[in-house]
Amino acid sequence: MREIISISAGQCGSQLQAAHWGTIANEHGVTPQGRFEGNDDVLCERLNVYFTETQSGRWVPKSIFCDLEPGSLQAVQSSTIGELFKPDNFIYGQNGAGNNWAKGHYTEGSLIIESAMDAIRREAEGCDSLQGFQLTHSLGGGTGSGFGTLLLAKLAEEYQDRMTMTFSVFPSPRVSDTVVEPYNTTLSVNQLLEWADQVMVIDNEALYDICSKTLRLRTPTYTDLNHLVSAVMSGCTASLRFPGQLNADLRKLAVNLIPFPRLHFFMIGFAPLVARGTHQYSALNVAELTNQAFDAKNMMCAADPRSGRYLTAAAIYRGQIPTQLIDQEILNVRQKHKELFVEWIPHNITSSVCNVPPKGLNMSATFIGNNTAIQQMFKRVYDQFSLMIKKRAFLHWYIDQGMDYLEFTEAEGNMMDLIVEYAQYEQQQEQESGEVGEEEHYEEEYQPQEEEIMDEQPVEEIEQE
Repeated sequence: MREIISISAGQCGSQLQAAHWGTIANEHGVTPQGRFEGNDDVLCERLNVYFTETQSGRWVPKSIFCDLEPGSLQAVQSSTIGELFKPDNFIYGQNGAGNNWAKGHYTEGSLIIESAMDAIRREAEGCDSLQGFQLTHSLGGGTGSGFGTLLLAKLAEEYQDRMTMTFSVFPSPRVSDTVVEPYNTTLSVNQLLEWADQVMVIDNEALYDICSKTLRLRTPTYTDLNHLVSAVMSGCTASLRFPGQLNADLRKLAVNLIPFPRLHFFMIGFAPLVARGTHQYSALNVAELTNQAFDAKNMMCAADPRSGRYLTAAAIYRGQIPTQLIDQEILNVRQKHKELFVEWIPHNITSSVCNVPPKGLNMSATFIGNNTAIQQMFKRVYDQFSLMIKKRAFLHWYIDQGMDYLEFTEAEGNMMDLIVEYAQYEQQQEQESGEVGEEEHYEEEYQPQEEEIMDEQPVEEIEQE
Protein backbone atom coordinates (compact mmCIF):
# COMPACT_ATOMS: atom_id res chain seq x y z
CA MET A 1 0.00 0.00 0.00
CA ARG A 2 1.37 3.45 -0.94
CA GLU A 3 0.80 5.46 2.22
CA ILE A 4 0.82 9.24 2.71
CA ILE A 5 1.65 11.03 5.96
CA SER A 6 -0.05 14.40 6.47
CA ILE A 7 1.74 17.15 8.40
CA SER A 8 0.56 20.63 9.35
CA ALA A 9 2.58 23.62 10.54
CA GLY A 10 1.04 26.67 12.20
CA GLN A 11 -2.55 27.77 12.77
CA CYS A 12 -3.55 28.02 9.09
CA GLY A 13 -2.01 24.60 8.35
CA SER A 14 -3.81 22.99 11.31
CA GLN A 15 -7.21 24.34 10.21
CA LEU A 16 -6.64 23.16 6.63
CA GLN A 17 -5.53 19.77 7.90
CA ALA A 18 -8.60 19.39 10.13
CA ALA A 19 -10.92 20.25 7.18
CA HIS A 20 -9.02 17.77 4.99
CA TRP A 21 -9.45 14.94 7.51
CA GLY A 22 -13.14 15.75 7.86
CA THR A 23 -13.53 15.27 4.08
CA ILE A 24 -11.40 12.10 3.94
CA ALA A 25 -13.20 10.46 6.89
CA ASN A 26 -16.57 11.32 5.35
CA GLU A 27 -15.58 9.83 1.96
CA HIS A 28 -14.40 6.57 3.51
CA GLY A 29 -17.26 6.21 6.00
CA VAL A 30 -15.09 6.64 9.12
CA THR A 31 -16.83 8.15 12.16
CA PRO A 32 -15.22 10.83 14.40
CA GLN A 33 -14.59 7.98 16.87
CA GLY A 34 -12.48 6.14 14.25
CA ARG A 35 -15.00 3.37 13.46
CA PHE A 36 -15.61 2.26 9.87
CA GLU A 37 -19.33 2.43 9.10
CA GLY A 38 -19.23 2.44 5.31
CA ASN A 39 -21.66 0.28 3.29
CA ASP A 40 -19.20 -0.65 0.52
CA ASP A 41 -16.01 -2.73 0.67
CA VAL A 42 -14.35 -0.35 -1.86
CA LEU A 43 -14.34 2.37 0.83
CA CYS A 44 -12.41 0.13 3.22
CA GLU A 45 -10.13 -1.54 0.68
CA ARG A 46 -7.38 1.12 0.70
CA LEU A 47 -8.02 2.86 4.01
CA ASN A 48 -4.37 2.16 4.90
CA VAL A 49 -3.21 4.96 2.57
CA TYR A 50 -4.24 7.59 5.13
CA PHE A 51 -5.20 5.56 8.23
CA THR A 52 -3.61 2.97 10.54
CA GLU A 53 -5.79 0.25 12.04
CA THR A 54 -5.30 -0.48 15.75
CA GLN A 55 -5.79 -3.86 17.47
CA SER A 56 -9.21 -2.74 18.68
CA GLY A 57 -10.35 -2.05 15.09
CA ARG A 58 -10.09 1.72 15.36
CA TRP A 59 -8.81 3.68 12.33
CA VAL A 60 -6.30 6.41 13.27
CA PRO A 61 -5.13 9.05 10.75
CA LYS A 62 -1.44 9.20 9.74
CA SER A 63 -1.36 12.83 10.74
CA ILE A 64 0.99 15.12 12.69
CA PHE A 65 -0.04 18.60 13.87
CA CYS A 66 2.77 21.07 14.73
CA ASP A 67 2.62 24.59 16.12
CA LEU A 68 4.81 26.81 18.27
CA GLU A 69 1.88 27.68 20.55
CA PRO A 70 -0.81 25.34 21.93
CA GLY A 71 -3.95 27.40 21.12
CA SER A 72 -4.71 26.29 17.55
CA LEU A 73 -3.98 22.61 18.28
CA GLN A 74 -6.26 22.62 21.33
CA ALA A 75 -9.00 24.01 19.06
CA VAL A 76 -8.54 21.02 16.71
CA GLN A 77 -8.56 18.56 19.64
CA SER A 78 -11.80 20.01 20.99
CA SER A 79 -13.51 20.05 17.55
CA THR A 80 -16.03 17.45 16.34
CA ILE A 81 -13.29 15.29 14.75
CA GLY A 82 -10.69 15.89 17.50
CA GLU A 83 -11.23 12.42 18.93
CA LEU A 84 -10.11 10.88 15.62
CA PHE A 85 -6.44 11.90 16.04
CA LYS A 86 -3.70 10.33 18.13
CA PRO A 87 -2.90 12.67 21.10
CA ASP A 88 0.86 11.94 20.81
CA ASN A 89 0.88 13.48 17.31
CA PHE A 90 0.09 17.01 18.52
CA ILE A 91 3.51 18.68 18.82
CA TYR A 92 3.59 22.24 20.17
CA GLY A 93 5.82 24.79 21.86
CA GLN A 94 4.86 27.51 24.31
CA ASN A 95 6.25 30.84 23.09
CA GLY A 96 4.97 31.11 19.50
CA ALA A 97 6.81 32.53 16.48
CA GLY A 98 5.31 36.01 16.58
CA ASN A 99 5.10 36.27 12.74
CA ASN A 100 8.89 35.95 12.61
CA TRP A 101 10.33 33.48 10.06
CA ALA A 102 13.65 33.35 11.93
CA LYS A 103 11.93 32.27 15.18
CA GLY A 104 10.08 29.47 13.41
CA HIS A 105 13.11 28.28 11.43
CA TYR A 106 15.93 28.75 13.92
CA THR A 107 15.30 29.60 17.59
CA GLU A 108 11.81 28.42 18.68
CA GLY A 109 11.47 25.89 15.87
CA SER A 110 14.70 24.09 16.78
CA LEU A 111 13.23 23.29 20.24
CA ILE A 112 10.40 21.10 18.90
CA ILE A 113 11.80 19.86 15.56
CA GLU A 114 13.16 16.63 17.08
CA SER A 115 9.80 15.84 18.73
CA ALA A 116 8.07 16.41 15.38
CA MET A 117 10.58 14.22 13.51
CA ASP A 118 10.16 11.43 16.12
CA ALA A 119 6.38 11.47 15.54
CA ILE A 120 6.94 11.35 11.76
CA ARG A 121 9.40 8.43 12.14
CA ARG A 122 6.84 6.49 14.22
CA GLU A 123 4.24 6.90 11.49
CA ALA A 124 6.75 6.09 8.70
CA GLU A 125 7.86 2.89 10.44
CA GLY A 126 4.26 1.66 10.47
CA CYS A 127 4.00 2.04 6.67
CA ASP A 128 4.52 -0.82 4.19
CA SER A 129 5.50 1.40 1.25
CA LEU A 130 5.55 5.12 2.07
CA GLN A 131 4.66 7.21 -0.99
CA GLY A 132 5.41 10.63 0.51
CA PHE A 133 4.35 13.55 2.69
CA GLN A 134 1.65 16.18 2.46
CA LEU A 135 2.32 19.50 4.23
CA THR A 136 -0.24 22.26 4.84
CA HIS A 137 1.04 25.68 5.92
CA SER A 138 0.88 29.40 5.20
CA LEU A 139 3.84 31.54 4.11
CA GLY A 140 2.79 34.86 5.65
CA GLY A 141 3.13 34.01 9.36
CA GLY A 142 6.05 32.74 11.41
CA THR A 143 5.35 29.09 12.23
CA GLY A 144 3.91 27.95 8.89
CA SER A 145 6.67 29.64 6.93
CA GLY A 146 9.69 29.20 9.21
CA PHE A 147 8.95 25.91 10.94
CA GLY A 148 7.17 24.48 7.87
CA THR A 149 10.26 24.95 5.68
CA LEU A 150 12.51 23.58 8.46
CA LEU A 151 10.36 20.41 8.46
CA LEU A 152 10.70 20.15 4.66
CA ALA A 153 14.50 20.40 4.89
CA LYS A 154 14.62 17.66 7.55
CA LEU A 155 12.27 15.40 5.55
CA ALA A 156 14.37 15.84 2.37
CA GLU A 157 17.46 14.95 4.39
CA GLU A 158 15.99 11.81 6.01
CA TYR A 159 13.56 10.60 3.31
CA GLN A 160 15.36 11.55 0.10
CA ASP A 161 13.46 9.22 -2.23
CA ARG A 162 9.97 10.16 -0.97
CA MET A 163 7.74 12.82 -2.54
CA THR A 164 6.77 15.98 -0.65
CA MET A 165 3.66 17.86 -1.74
CA THR A 166 2.83 21.14 0.00
CA PHE A 167 -0.39 23.15 0.08
CA SER A 168 1.01 26.62 0.69
CA VAL A 169 -1.18 29.65 1.40
CA PHE A 170 0.48 32.71 -0.18
CA PRO A 171 -0.27 36.33 0.86
CA SER A 172 -3.32 37.93 -0.78
CA PRO A 173 -2.84 40.82 -3.25
CA ARG A 174 -5.05 43.42 -1.54
CA VAL A 175 -5.49 42.12 2.01
CA SER A 176 -2.42 41.79 4.23
CA ASP A 177 -2.56 39.97 7.56
CA THR A 178 0.93 40.93 8.73
CA VAL A 179 3.35 43.72 7.78
CA VAL A 180 6.39 41.42 7.42
CA GLU A 181 4.62 39.02 5.00
CA PRO A 182 7.02 39.85 2.10
CA TYR A 183 10.04 38.82 4.21
CA ASN A 184 8.48 35.59 5.47
CA THR A 185 7.20 34.61 2.00
CA THR A 186 10.45 35.34 0.15
CA LEU A 187 12.52 33.40 2.69
CA SER A 188 10.03 30.49 2.45
CA VAL A 189 9.99 30.38 -1.36
CA ASN A 190 13.79 30.18 -1.25
CA GLN A 191 13.41 26.97 0.82
CA LEU A 192 10.46 25.57 -1.17
CA LEU A 193 12.53 25.82 -4.36
CA GLU A 194 15.11 23.52 -2.83
CA TRP A 195 13.24 21.09 -0.58
CA ALA A 196 9.66 20.68 -1.93
CA ASP A 197 8.79 18.45 -4.89
CA GLN A 198 5.36 19.96 -5.64
CA VAL A 199 3.86 23.21 -4.31
CA MET A 200 0.11 23.85 -4.66
CA VAL A 201 -0.33 27.62 -4.51
CA ILE A 202 -3.40 28.82 -2.57
CA ASP A 203 -4.53 32.35 -1.84
CA ASN A 204 -7.30 33.46 0.54
CA GLU A 205 -8.51 36.29 -1.69
CA ALA A 206 -9.03 33.96 -4.67
CA LEU A 207 -10.91 31.55 -2.36
CA TYR A 208 -13.11 34.42 -1.11
CA ASP A 209 -13.89 35.36 -4.74
CA ILE A 210 -14.93 31.78 -5.54
CA CYS A 211 -17.16 31.64 -2.44
CA SER A 212 -18.83 35.01 -3.05
CA LYS A 213 -19.06 35.10 -6.88
CA THR A 214 -19.42 31.44 -7.91
CA LEU A 215 -20.96 29.84 -4.79
CA ARG A 216 -22.81 33.10 -3.91
CA LEU A 217 -22.17 32.90 -0.18
CA ARG A 218 -22.90 36.29 1.41
CA THR A 219 -20.42 36.04 4.27
CA PRO A 220 -17.85 33.31 3.56
CA THR A 221 -16.05 31.98 6.65
CA TYR A 222 -12.68 30.23 6.95
CA THR A 223 -14.64 26.96 7.22
CA ASP A 224 -15.99 27.52 3.67
CA LEU A 225 -12.51 28.38 2.38
CA ASN A 226 -10.93 25.34 4.00
CA HIS A 227 -13.66 23.09 2.60
CA LEU A 228 -12.75 24.24 -0.95
CA VAL A 229 -9.06 23.40 -0.43
CA SER A 230 -9.90 20.05 1.19
CA ALA A 231 -11.87 19.08 -1.95
CA VAL A 232 -8.71 19.57 -4.06
CA MET A 233 -6.54 17.78 -1.48
CA SER A 234 -8.78 14.71 -1.54
CA GLY A 235 -8.91 14.83 -5.37
CA CYS A 236 -5.10 14.74 -5.65
CA THR A 237 -4.92 11.42 -3.77
CA ALA A 238 -8.21 9.84 -4.95
CA SER A 239 -6.42 7.38 -7.26
CA LEU A 240 -4.34 6.11 -4.35
CA ARG A 241 -7.40 5.57 -2.17
CA PHE A 242 -9.94 4.16 -4.64
CA PRO A 243 -9.79 1.92 -7.73
CA GLY A 244 -9.80 3.59 -11.16
CA GLN A 245 -9.30 3.14 -14.90
CA LEU A 246 -6.29 5.48 -15.16
CA ASN A 247 -4.36 5.82 -11.94
CA ALA A 248 -2.19 8.70 -10.76
CA ASP A 249 -0.05 9.04 -7.65
CA LEU A 250 2.21 11.80 -6.29
CA ARG A 251 5.22 10.62 -8.30
CA LYS A 252 3.31 10.27 -11.59
CA LEU A 253 1.89 13.76 -11.09
CA ALA A 254 5.37 15.18 -10.53
CA VAL A 255 6.86 13.45 -13.59
CA ASN A 256 4.09 14.73 -15.87
CA LEU A 257 3.80 18.25 -14.44
CA ILE A 258 7.40 19.41 -13.86
CA PRO A 259 9.35 20.03 -17.12
CA PHE A 260 12.20 21.80 -15.26
CA PRO A 261 13.20 21.13 -11.62
CA ARG A 262 12.62 24.65 -10.24
CA LEU A 263 9.23 25.18 -11.90
CA HIS A 264 7.13 23.13 -9.47
CA PHE A 265 4.58 25.75 -8.34
CA PHE A 266 1.05 24.83 -9.45
CA MET A 267 -2.35 26.47 -9.78
CA ILE A 268 -5.23 24.31 -8.52
CA GLY A 269 -8.96 24.23 -9.18
CA PHE A 270 -12.03 22.07 -8.59
CA ALA A 271 -15.27 21.40 -10.47
CA PRO A 272 -18.23 21.40 -10.21
CA LEU A 273 -18.68 24.60 -8.22
CA VAL A 274 -22.28 25.80 -8.31
CA ALA A 275 -24.34 27.95 -5.97
CA ARG A 276 -26.67 26.24 -3.50
CA GLY A 277 -30.14 25.65 -4.91
CA THR A 278 -29.01 25.82 -8.57
CA HIS A 279 -27.98 22.15 -8.98
CA GLN A 280 -31.27 21.21 -10.60
CA TYR A 281 -30.88 23.92 -13.26
CA SER A 282 -27.48 22.76 -14.52
CA ALA A 283 -26.83 19.67 -16.64
CA LEU A 284 -23.52 18.30 -15.42
CA ASN A 285 -21.62 16.41 -18.09
CA VAL A 286 -17.96 15.78 -18.92
CA ALA A 287 -17.75 18.78 -21.27
CA GLU A 288 -19.15 21.18 -18.64
CA LEU A 289 -16.92 19.65 -15.97
CA THR A 290 -13.78 20.03 -18.10
CA ASN A 291 -14.58 23.62 -19.12
CA GLN A 292 -15.20 24.65 -15.52
CA ALA A 293 -12.02 22.92 -14.31
CA PHE A 294 -9.93 24.93 -16.82
CA ASP A 295 -11.86 28.17 -16.16
CA ALA A 296 -9.73 31.08 -14.84
CA LYS A 297 -12.47 31.94 -12.27
CA ASN A 298 -11.94 28.54 -10.60
CA MET A 299 -8.24 29.01 -9.84
CA MET A 300 -7.51 29.12 -6.11
CA CYS A 301 -4.63 31.59 -6.42
CA ALA A 302 -4.50 35.26 -7.45
CA ALA A 303 -2.96 34.80 -10.90
CA ASP A 304 -4.82 34.83 -14.21
CA PRO A 305 -3.81 31.79 -16.32
CA ARG A 306 -4.94 33.62 -19.49
CA SER A 307 -2.05 36.07 -19.10
CA GLY A 308 0.51 33.22 -19.23
CA ARG A 309 0.92 29.85 -20.91
CA TYR A 310 0.45 26.32 -19.64
CA LEU A 311 3.66 24.33 -19.63
CA THR A 312 1.75 21.27 -18.37
CA ALA A 313 -1.60 20.46 -16.73
CA ALA A 314 -3.33 17.51 -15.04
CA ALA A 315 -7.03 16.70 -14.77
CA ILE A 316 -8.09 14.10 -12.20
CA TYR A 317 -11.66 12.92 -12.80
CA ARG A 318 -13.84 11.07 -10.30
CA GLY A 319 -16.97 9.08 -11.13
CA GLN A 320 -18.12 6.52 -13.68
CA ILE A 321 -16.78 8.35 -16.75
CA PRO A 322 -15.57 6.65 -19.98
CA THR A 323 -11.92 7.49 -20.72
CA GLN A 324 -12.78 8.06 -24.39
CA LEU A 325 -15.05 10.98 -23.43
CA ILE A 326 -12.33 12.50 -21.25
CA ASP A 327 -9.70 12.24 -24.00
CA GLN A 328 -12.06 13.92 -26.46
CA GLU A 329 -12.90 16.80 -24.10
CA ILE A 330 -9.25 17.43 -23.23
CA LEU A 331 -8.42 17.51 -26.95
CA ASN A 332 -11.28 20.02 -27.47
CA VAL A 333 -9.96 22.26 -24.67
CA ARG A 334 -6.46 22.17 -26.12
CA GLN A 335 -7.68 23.08 -29.62
CA LYS A 336 -10.08 25.74 -28.36
CA HIS A 337 -7.42 27.49 -26.25
CA LYS A 338 -4.41 26.66 -28.40
CA GLU A 339 -2.67 29.97 -27.59
CA LEU A 340 -2.66 29.15 -23.84
CA PHE A 341 -0.43 26.06 -24.23
CA VAL A 342 3.25 25.99 -25.17
CA GLU A 343 3.82 24.22 -28.48
CA TRP A 344 7.18 22.66 -27.62
CA ILE A 345 5.49 20.13 -25.28
CA PRO A 346 3.05 18.39 -27.69
CA HIS A 347 0.86 16.39 -25.26
CA ASN A 348 1.03 18.48 -22.11
CA ILE A 349 -2.29 17.57 -20.42
CA THR A 350 -2.29 14.36 -18.40
CA SER A 351 -5.53 12.79 -17.15
CA SER A 352 -6.55 10.12 -14.66
CA VAL A 353 -9.88 8.57 -13.69
CA CYS A 354 -11.02 7.32 -10.29
CA ASN A 355 -14.27 5.34 -10.22
CA VAL A 356 -15.55 6.59 -6.83
CA PRO A 357 -16.98 10.15 -6.88
CA PRO A 358 -16.88 12.53 -3.87
CA LYS A 359 -19.77 12.21 -1.43
CA GLY A 360 -22.90 13.96 -2.69
CA LEU A 361 -21.70 14.24 -6.32
CA ASN A 362 -21.98 12.01 -9.39
CA MET A 363 -18.70 13.22 -10.88
CA SER A 364 -15.99 15.78 -10.21
CA ALA A 365 -12.67 17.04 -11.60
CA THR A 366 -9.56 18.29 -9.84
CA PHE A 367 -7.33 20.56 -11.90
CA ILE A 368 -3.57 21.12 -11.41
CA GLY A 369 -1.80 23.48 -13.82
CA ASN A 370 1.83 24.53 -14.27
CA ASN A 371 1.28 27.98 -15.79
CA THR A 372 3.86 30.74 -16.35
CA ALA A 373 1.30 33.30 -15.04
CA ILE A 374 2.19 32.14 -11.50
CA GLN A 375 5.11 34.57 -11.79
CA GLN A 376 2.57 37.37 -11.08
CA MET A 377 2.38 36.20 -7.45
CA PHE A 378 6.16 36.08 -7.12
CA LYS A 379 6.56 39.51 -8.77
CA ARG A 380 4.11 41.07 -6.34
CA VAL A 381 5.91 39.64 -3.29
CA TYR A 382 9.32 40.49 -4.79
CA ASP A 383 8.35 44.16 -5.32
CA GLN A 384 7.12 44.51 -1.73
CA PHE A 385 10.24 42.75 -0.42
CA SER A 386 12.57 45.04 -2.44
CA LEU A 387 10.94 48.21 -1.11
CA MET A 388 11.35 47.10 2.51
CA ILE A 389 14.84 45.60 2.23
CA LYS A 390 16.23 48.83 0.67
CA LYS A 391 15.50 50.66 3.94
CA ARG A 392 16.30 47.56 6.03
CA ALA A 393 12.90 47.96 7.70
CA PHE A 394 12.02 45.40 10.43
CA LEU A 395 15.31 43.62 9.74
CA HIS A 396 16.50 43.80 13.36
CA TRP A 397 13.80 41.32 14.45
CA TYR A 398 15.37 38.70 12.18
CA ILE A 399 19.01 39.61 12.86
CA ASP A 400 18.34 39.31 16.63
CA GLN A 401 17.40 35.64 16.08
CA GLY A 402 20.79 34.88 14.55
CA MET A 403 20.03 35.46 10.86
CA ASP A 404 22.52 37.06 8.50
CA TYR A 405 21.71 39.84 6.00
CA LEU A 406 23.18 37.64 3.24
CA GLU A 407 20.28 35.19 3.67
CA PHE A 408 17.89 37.97 2.62
CA THR A 409 19.93 38.93 -0.46
CA GLU A 410 20.27 35.26 -1.46
CA ALA A 411 16.48 34.72 -1.13
CA GLU A 412 15.83 37.91 -3.13
CA GLY A 413 18.18 36.77 -5.91
CA ASN A 414 16.61 33.31 -6.01
CA MET A 415 13.11 34.78 -6.28
CA MET A 416 14.25 37.05 -9.14
CA ASP A 417 15.82 34.08 -10.95
CA LEU A 418 12.53 32.16 -10.63
CA ILE A 419 10.54 35.06 -12.14
CA VAL A 420 13.04 35.34 -15.02
CA GLU A 421 12.86 31.58 -15.61
CA TYR A 422 9.06 31.61 -15.91
CA ALA A 423 9.20 34.66 -18.22
CA GLN A 424 11.86 32.96 -20.36
CA TYR A 425 9.75 29.86 -21.04
CA GLU A 426 6.65 31.99 -21.66
CA GLN A 427 8.44 34.01 -24.36
CA GLN A 428 10.42 31.10 -25.83
CA GLN A 429 7.76 30.28 -28.43
CA GLU A 430 7.67 33.87 -29.72
CA GLN A 431 11.47 33.98 -29.93
CA GLU A 432 11.61 30.67 -31.81
CA SER A 433 9.04 31.82 -34.38
CA GLY A 434 10.98 35.10 -34.75
CA GLU A 435 14.27 33.23 -35.30
CA VAL A 436 12.69 31.01 -37.99
CA GLY A 437 11.43 34.12 -39.80
CA GLU A 438 14.88 35.75 -39.63
CA GLU A 439 16.60 32.63 -41.01
CA GLU A 440 14.23 32.47 -43.99
CA HIS A 441 14.74 36.18 -44.68
CA TYR A 442 18.53 35.78 -44.43
CA GLU A 443 18.55 32.84 -46.84
CA GLU A 444 16.49 34.80 -49.38
CA GLU A 445 18.96 37.72 -49.25
CA TYR A 446 22.06 35.57 -49.30
CA GLN A 447 21.14 33.12 -52.06
CA PRO A 448 21.36 35.46 -55.11
CA GLN A 449 24.80 36.70 -53.99
CA GLU A 450 26.09 33.11 -54.02
CA GLU A 451 24.82 32.64 -57.58
CA GLU A 452 26.49 35.88 -58.74
CA ILE A 453 29.86 34.83 -57.33
CA MET A 454 29.58 31.40 -58.95
CA ASP A 455 28.78 33.01 -62.32
CA GLU A 456 31.65 35.50 -62.07
CA GLN A 457 34.39 33.01 -61.15
CA PRO A 458 34.77 31.23 -64.51
CA VAL A 459 35.08 34.64 -66.29
CA GLU A 460 38.10 35.58 -64.09
CA GLU A 461 39.71 32.22 -64.77
CA ILE A 462 39.32 32.73 -68.57
CA GLU A 463 40.93 36.18 -68.37
CA GLN A 464 43.94 34.80 -66.47
CA GLU A 465 44.46 32.10 -69.12
